[in-house]
Amino acid sequence: MTPPDAAPVGPGSPGAQAAGPAPRQRPFVLRVGLTGGIATGKSTVSRIFAGLGASILDADDIAHRLIVKGGGAYERVVEAFGRDILDAEGSIDRSRLGRIVFADTDRRSLLESILHPLIRSEEARLVELLADTGQGRIAVTNAALLIETGYYRDYHRVVVTDCAPAIQLERIVRRDGLSQEDAAARIAAQMPARDKLKVGHYSIDTSHGLPATEARSRTVFRHLQQDLQAIAELT
Repeated sequence: MTPPDAAPVGPGSPGAQAAGPAPRQRPFVLRVGLTGGIATGKSTVSRIFAGLGASILDADDIAHRLIVKGGGAYERVVEAFGRDILDAEGSIDRSRLGRIVFADTDRRSLLESILHPLIRSEEARLVELLADTGQGRIAVTNAALLIETGYYRDYHRVVVTDCAPAIQLERIVRRDGLSQEDAAARIAAQMPARDKLKVGHYSIDTSHGLPATEARSRTVFRHLQQDLQAIAELT
């Protein structure tokens, strides 16, 4: 019933003209955190998800952009770690910086305290852009430390990659050119896989080769599409 003092609103009424077209509702974006230990296949799963239609946000890529010369974190990182981390052109040598932070927990925590808030801010901006433009409904953030930092709680779903320890060690040695001792130290510096798997909604074991990884990734992605629809209906 129209209240007694309310002006009628109809197709030709002034009220209807003033209201104009209804604002376009932004599509819901499912935020997915993709995490796991070093060399457990996060990048491979990211590429598979991208091929299935996901929008991929890579925390490492964002961090690299932040520490390039002139980037948002460059000055703070140089101030914190000294000019010995710079190469001849004045750019941060990521290998030198990596050796420092993987050898010292406190130094690693210092770097994370500088980078993580900036990474989170950029990630949030990109997710908002996806929602504004309607260009992506499932946004997958590939980040190694989602669970350690507690940021995993900000995601609708968390996917954890894992593989057999011997395979993980072999991948690091081959990929990064490290000794087995250095590779083992990098694995030991991270949260144990069993603790990450407890937190994840879905897991992907990449131990059994690319075809098996693709098959499991497709299954998980179908679940994420169903989650998108279910959660979007509730918002």
